[in-house]
Amino acid sequence: MSTVEKKVAETRTYPLNMIYFYLTEGCNLACRHCWIAPRYQTGDNTYPSLEPDLFRSIIEQAKPLGLTGVKLTGGEPFLHRQIREILEVIKAEDLNLTVETNGILCTPELARKMASCKNTFVSVSLDGADSETHEWVRGVAGCFDAALEGIRNLVEAGLRPQIIMALMHRNKDQMAAVVRLAESLGAGSVKFNIVQPTARGEKMHEAGEALSIEEIVDLGNWVENILSASTKLRLHYSHPLAFRPMGKIFGNNGDGCGVCGILGILGVLADGSYALCGIGETVPELVFGHASIDRLEEVWDNTPVLRELRAGLPQRFGGICGECLMRNICLGSCVAQNYYRSKNIWAPFWFCEEAHKRGLFPRSRIPPGNLQVANHG
Repeated sequence: MSTVEKKVAETRTYPLNMIYFYLTEGCNLACRHCWIAPRYQTGDNTYPSLEPDLFRSIIEQAKPLGLTGVKLTGGEPFLHRQIREILEVIKAEDLNLTVETNGILCTPELARKMASCKNTFVSVSLDGADSETHEWVRGVAGCFDAALEGIRNLVEAGLRPQIIMALMHRNKDQMAAVVRLAESLGAGSVKFNIVQPTARGEKMHEAGEALSIEEIVDLGNWVENILSASTKLRLHYSHPLAFRPMGKIFGNNGDGCGVCGILGILGVLADGSYALCGIGETVPELVFGHASIDRLEEVWDNTPVLRELRAGLPQRFGGICGECLMRNICLGSCVAQNYYRSKNIWAPFWFCEEAHKRGLFPRSRIPPGNLQVANHG
């Protein structure tokens, strides 16, 4: 970013800090919980992916708006036939790099290319401590050993990837074993994700394969208070901030807020469409135009949904999110998920609302005068 661009970006009330690039519509796995549900891609079939020239154009338009980093995700980002060219653009533009991958296609060469970029952070999905469990979740034989090899390649290149485990009934008893596996591989952290009731995840909830609210709360307490004390790795459990100890958010040993920076990000889908995030794959009204037609500055500054969010966050949230003391930081946990379920961006987060109905929402996160309203009287 030039000096002029930097000064312009600093004067913007809402700078565009990061773009999430959903590079491919395909994926080489068939994960039963995926919140986007990309199409299964093998060597015999391919699906659309973002053109490198369009990628470069978007970056050029975004830097004057404040862009400092990009996230590459998918589908599976390493299925992109020109991923090396994309990584070269990121390095040349001196952008921070975040990558979400299943690890299968992470060769030593790609690992080194990512490591050469600025502030590279890579997360790799690993949903079990053995092949049977991981491959039941991911739907493709052999993907467990391939993911481990990808993680080793990242570590060899000098990176300390984060392991992400999606929690469900089938694998919840392997959480500690996954932490031990992450330690042995040289990973830097482990994140435990709650399966969201979106796309394929919605079907898992309907089938009873996802965890109950009670189970999620209990496991969160165990991770925060017991499992985290058994390892030097940073552990992050993706329940909302209201359920996390303050020391885990702000303390010396905390891992930060870990919430979506909704006011500073924008999504780009594989076909070049601008969207709130990957939710645009399944919710067309959260797609805001196309990069080959619409100027990014116009999209960022004047899209009605984005303007509404800027004007209304967090005071317009309904339900328990409107009462919660953490709302200024949490910002509804995931606005995209809230909209998917209700067609209302101001709806409360599904997990917090369900926990509140069952008397499990932390009393300490509700103003004393609202406890009776919050059904804790």
